Amino acid sequence: MSLHGDYDPQNIFAQIIRGEAPCYKLYEDDDVLAFLDLFPQSLGHTLVIPKRAAARNILEIDPDSLARLMRVTQRLVRVLVDELQPDGVQVAQFNGAPAGQTVFHIHMHIVPRFAGLGLGNHASQKAEPAELEALQARLVKRIDG
Repeated sequence: MSLHGDYDPQNIFAQIIRGEAPCYKLYEDDDVLAFLDLFPQSLGHTLVIPKRAAARNILEIDPDSLARLMRVTQRLVRVLVDELQPDGVQVAQFNGAPAGQTVFHIHMHIVPRFAGLGLGNHASQKAEPAELEALQARLVKRIDG
């Protein structure tokens, strides 16, 4: 997909927002939803999406929605760093298929990085549900605490 086109209201993230598809939710408010990636590149790989902005990429989202998205992203980076103690953290956002975007609803990736461990290939290996549930419980406890 190119950078330009129509927003598809049936994309998986739109379905998650509407409650039509499940997710391992970490955080939600009126504007933003965050959940664990089902195909994580590392332990704690989290996706943060706007709920009200029907934007495929950074070129289409309004500045206020982008600011809310980034505010939650920063908050969750802190939670992930506090809970998982990674050696680094990668925050990424892709625009268009040639840039690596696979779901065409703007989203932020938070990827904790651990020294000596490489990154898994995105979308190549699905995480075990029990592992995601356990991690979700740990992170939600810290977010709510």
